[in-house]
Amino acid sequence: MTLDLPLVARGKVREVYDAGEDRLLLVASDRISAYDHVLPTPIPDKGAVLTRLSVWWFDQLADVLAAFGATHHLLSATDVPAEVAGRAMLVRRLEMAPVECVARGYLSGSGTVEYRRTGAIVDVELPAGLVEGSRLPQPVFTPSTKAEVGEHDEAISFARTVELVGADQAERLRDLTLALYRRGHEVAQQAGIVLADTKFEFGVAGDALVLADEVLTPDSSRFWPAVTWSPGAVQPSYDKQFVRDWLTSSGWDRQSPPPELPADVVAATRERYVAAYEALTGSSFD
Repeated sequence: MTLDLPLVARGKVREVYDAGEDRLLLVASDRISAYDHVLPTPIPDKGAVLTRLSVWWFDQLADVLAAFGATHHLLSATDVPAEVAGRAMLVRRLEMAPVECVARGYLSGSGTVEYRRTGAIVDVELPAGLVEGSRLPQPVFTPSTKAEVGEHDEAISFARTVELVGADQAERLRDLTLALYRRGHEVAQQAGIVLADTKFEFGVAGDALVLADEVLTPDSSRFWPAVTWSPGAVQPSYDKQFVRDWLTSSGWDRQSPPPELPADVVAATRERYVAAYEALTGSSFD
């Protein structure tokens, strides 16, 4: 698909176009990435799920943002070219903060690996005795660098975050990230979903922080069915962990070009994305 707009950037999942007047058009594709690789097999309707869910979350989080003197970047999800309707957002152009703001409420994934090795996640000390899937005593902020396509995000300390953005901005990013996570966890819990962790991206407009990119989607978050949550093992999920698990079992070395996904894995992944959307919003995707 080619739009009659200047292409600004192409990421793992999105294309970003110059929409004029300090505006950008973010178009979410059906591409899926795992282990820092874009997979060759798309997931039907994935881009629409990410876009529609982000739009819904921007509304749910508006009061939390306002309490911090912040806002979000969404201008419109309807005033977009017809050929990308349903999977595109018209947004404000921003100067982006050079860190990804990760909030964790549960131990999982790379956090578990780090915890087993050091008893902490980078510089965040955690109590002894936690296992995969454990709920943390309180949510923690574990920022990371922003990697280019094909590169790996690297977890960084709060001190390094201060070096990158300054002490005041680092504290604002941390406090707002954790407040947004708490609201997201509360909303998800009411829908029967555990929001284990998530990442946010922020830009700056004047002195205000602006929540940008996608928000609380299966691509940026770990969503677990609350009814099956049981610490001590990898949790069933609504996110792309299903794809990661298949890739691991396939014997792929994570270095060579990734394999095509089988049709049943594609269908099951789409089902999980749609299920997350419907459970959270209470609306039928179709």
